[in-house]
Amino acid sequence: MQISELVSRSGVTLASVKFYLREGMLSPGEAVHARRAEYGDAHLERLLVIKALTTVAGLPLARTKRILQVLDHPDGALTELLAEAIGATADDRDDVIVAEEDLAEEYPRAFRATAMLGPVFRPRMPAVAQLDRALEAAEEAGLAAVEERARSYGPSIQAIAEAELADLPADDPAAAVQYAVLGTTLYEPVLAALRRLAHQNIVSTRHQV
Repeated sequence: MQISELVSRSGVTLASVKFYLREGMLSPGEAVHARRAEYGDAHLERLLVIKALTTVAGLPLARTKRILQVLDHPDGALTELLAEAIGATADDRDDVIVAEEDLAEEYPRAFRATAMLGPVFRPRMPAVAQLDRALEAAEEAGLAAVEERARSYGPSIQAIAEAELADLPADDPAAAVQYAVLGTTLYEPVLAALRRLAHQNIVSTRHQV
């Protein structure tokens, strides 16, 4: 397909497509003329992934690039790949850079709140810093029993995570990485929306006149 069809089918603007090509986020098409290239389904799929990350999930360009790099180079053991892939979805400011023995002291709220996760919990995941920062902000805002509430989420969060990863294509590392990255990124807005709907439903039910 020509670039005009790629634009039409993906819903991504021509300017954005050209930008992604310049940035190396989208591979060049096959040159068929000095000023013309042909693009295939792989280009369309890649554009839709970029669109989902930037538009639906609202990720900044730097994080989108980071995720694409992980998707493009799925090398190593599957468990390490998935940890790196899921970690790539986090904000750069949440990178854990302190020594292993100092983690519990550096992120005390997160460690206390995630005690229910057991030995499978990876203390160097960027989500640790993210969780600790969020819990601290909630405390500073005056919300009560913040850590107790976070711990109470444990069984439900574990069930959600298990349901999300039930169909992980573990026999295909590249597909598994893409599944984990896109699932983590794109379902977070879904979970947030469902939670708000549940809040509204509970409030309406409890306060019916």
